[in-house]
Amino acid sequence: MYDDVSPSLAREISCGVLTIDLDALARNYRALRARLEGGATGAVVKADAYGLGAQRVAPVLYDAGCRDFFVAHLGEALKLRPVLGHDARLFVLNGLLPGAEGLCADAGIVPVLNSLEQAANWAATARERGRELPAVLQFDTGMSRLGLSGGEVQALAADPALLAGVRLAYLMSHLACADEPGNLQNADQLAVLHRCAALFPDVPLCFANSGGIFLGAGYHGALARPGIALYGGVPAPGADNPLSPVVRLDVRVIQTRTVPAGARVGYGGTHITAGETRLATIAAGYADGIFRHLSNRGAVYFGGVRLPIAGRVSMDSITVDISALPPGTLRLGSLVEVIGPHQTLEDIAGAAGTISYEILTSLGRRYHRDYPRAGTATEENRGTA
Repeated sequence: MYDDVSPSLAREISCGVLTIDLDALARNYRALRARLEGGATGAVVKADAYGLGAQRVAPVLYDAGCRDFFVAHLGEALKLRPVLGHDARLFVLNGLLPGAEGLCADAGIVPVLNSLEQAANWAATARERGRELPAVLQFDTGMSRLGLSGGEVQALAADPALLAGVRLAYLMSHLACADEPGNLQNADQLAVLHRCAALFPDVPLCFANSGGIFLGAGYHGALARPGIALYGGVPAPGADNPLSPVVRLDVRVIQTRTVPAGARVGYGGTHITAGETRLATIAAGYADGIFRHLSNRGAVYFGGVRLPIAGRVSMDSITVDISALPPGTLRLGSLVEVIGPHQTLEDIAGAAGTISYEILTSLGRRYHRDYPRAGTATEENRGTA
């Protein structure tokens, strides 16, 4: 965040510290790979690796054995290409906008073809280049988001000339309810996928996302593409998390005060103290991924003690009730835990009325980011929250 100061000083003067445990990330990748029987394991690193820094995350996954990386947009793939080995494959899930095909082909990036128009554009690029170009063909099996409809699948299969010059690396679809193992739509989508795939024999399948890996071998296909599970998120809400936490967030105290009974706290005065109360103002707010919905309901922690949010979350700060701590425990610059051992990613997402994906991708750029490896995450570089 501060390019002209030392990392240690940048950390000390930041509003908070976002720690991304790269060893835990690699462990999660290996744990997910171990659940697959014969299939390969890719990694979804779209949205800047769910907000954690794709250029730091992707090379760690590459070193752990990953060779297939999925992003949403071509621009994301172009940024990642230089930091990965030459044998890494980059797939663009949203496919290509008209005019981007040549750039994609020249960079050796693989588009996911979601429509007949995208397929026609990619096939035309292959003819123009005079060489075969790889692609992934996506079917809409019931999510109604991206992919070819049943009629379009049949039209494409009936006329091989439509894909002349295109080598299909995989056939794919996306599970809408993989985080709900008992949802019947999972089996319905799998059945539709197999019916569509039968029209393109001998092309391998890419189907399982994070939750899909835990649905069983029938959903795995030849290549899985986990996302949230890599970053420590629970693949199926309500179940035990078999994966290691990757993210910790500690935020600094910028002021403490004692207020009398009846004091109004925050915008709108929505919190009124019942008695004399000690408060701390914390240097992060909704601009930093601390959702406004946490107002008067969320919490932070210090030494395992829950410190409830008092009043509304502001853009750059929140106020918490620290009366449960001995006086003087917190001072200017102290770090309190927002995400960590006492409050998981799912805990704060639940309190905020959202999902872990949204929390991760909303964590702002104002935090100092630590990327410890090989046991270097000491109390000193994590803080003592």
